[in-house]
Amino acid sequence: MEMFEDKNPKRTPISELGEFGLIDHLVKAFPLKNSSSILGPGDDAAVIDFNGKSTVVTTDMLVEGIHFNLSYVPLKHLGYKSVIVNLSDLYAMNALPQQITVSLALSNRFPIEAVEEIYAGIQLACEKYGVDLIGGDTTSSTSGLVISITAIGSANQDEIVKRSGAKANDLIVVSGDIGGAYIGLQVLEREQAVFEANPNTQPDLAAYPYVLERQLKPEARKDVRGILEGLDIKPSSMIDISDGLSSEMIHISKASNLGCKIFEDKLPLDPEVIRVCEEFNVDHTTMAINGGEDYELLFTVPLEAHDKIKDNPSLTLIGHMTESDGMFLVTRDGAEVPLTAKGWDPFLNKDAD
Repeated sequence: MEMFEDKNPKRTPISELGEFGLIDHLVKAFPLKNSSSILGPGDDAAVIDFNGKSTVVTTDMLVEGIHFNLSYVPLKHLGYKSVIVNLSDLYAMNALPQQITVSLALSNRFPIEAVEEIYAGIQLACEKYGVDLIGGDTTSSTSGLVISITAIGSANQDEIVKRSGAKANDLIVVSGDIGGAYIGLQVLEREQAVFEANPNTQPDLAAYPYVLERQLKPEARKDVRGILEGLDIKPSSMIDISDGLSSEMIHISKASNLGCKIFEDKLPLDPEVIRVCEEFNVDHTTMAINGGEDYELLFTVPLEAHDKIKDNPSLTLIGHMTESDGMFLVTRDGAEVPLTAKGWDPFLNKDAD
């Protein structure tokens, strides 16, 4: 498992550099690589030229105590993940990410070295996914760390895929596997509770490499576009799984004015996810459809694409769209259970994730 370590023993006050000095210090390691990035950090605004293509923009904000807990989330991982959650939204539109802007709100408990760790994670994500950092903002905070990232991408108009394009009888497909990120979070929260009860104990994390990586260092599925192009398939609708498969499927169904059936025995789960669910005495199907933060892609394709997709190791057929407005999980014994949006909602959930 490729994980990061924070290695910054120094503690230099941010006041030593000031806002603009801090920005200059952090972004000097981000040279512009894409031809569409005309002007980056250092002016009043970035300049981007997409040569007549559609511009696709998304923004996500991560707030300490709501979206992450710094007692078990390393800063470098946090910086990396903050980029990934935005890029995933662009891939869900079938667009190619090209630029990001980064805004931070920091309390005075964060020295420069801590901010450098965040930016080291951001930089690694930029390098891996081929995007340019072109600007952003920093300010002070009295309530913890806030990271807001805007991601910008492009696509030809006929390449854009929306949530609303599904047709009756379309097949429902998911990339990768699901449920790992949420059960990984349960492991981290359990170990934190054990540590708080007895600070002399050390977290026992060695048995959970996959689910911890899914939570702390997720990846965006940039490969799915190429896989589908190679199969000569264009999705009719698509969304990324950030709030849970059930919630995302409801989004597609409502946007497309259709119903759906998802089959429990078709859901893709990693063996480690099943094992850890058993350890926690929780139902792995519940984790798979409600957990969220997997950042896999959920999409629909025409029925005739069945034979092209059925044997692809990166994709799993899990159901189909229906004419009716009912949205159901079909259990292993054939019962139809209505799908409900039990995924992450920051205004309803009280537990930090």
